[in-house]
Amino acid sequence: VQLQASGGGLVRPGGSLRLSCVTSGFNFDYYAIGWFRQAPGKEREGVACISSSADDNTYYTESVKGRFTISRDNAKNTMYLRMNSLKPEDTAVYYCAAGSRIITSTMNRAGAYDYWGQGTLVTVSS
Repeated sequence: VQLQASGGGLVRPGGSLRLSCVTSGFNFDYYAIGWFRQAPGKEREGVACISSSADDNTYYTESVKGRFTISRDNAKNTMYLRMNSLKPEDTAVYYCAAGSRIITSTMNRAGAYDYWGQGTLVTVSS
């Protein structure tokens, strides 16, 4: 199983980035997927999550609602996180994750996910 995250970088406040996570080794269609982030000295936080293709549930942490969009391309086994109107407080290492037993109440819980990518650093600074 592999999850390869990319797309991070340095961006000015108000800018945009799109993170990608290419996966392999498991049946992507049947897994819920999520993006988490961890800033220095803070716990890992669920940012945006989307259920498996059989359902139609999404989760966004309050601070990113209206700015971030999670999506999945099952044909490419790839997940994305589009981030607009970035703020300095969005600075963190962003991780992609996949889980086979995610329910609505656990979508934002890191411990519920089975597989993790290596992380990509997003720095928002002027």
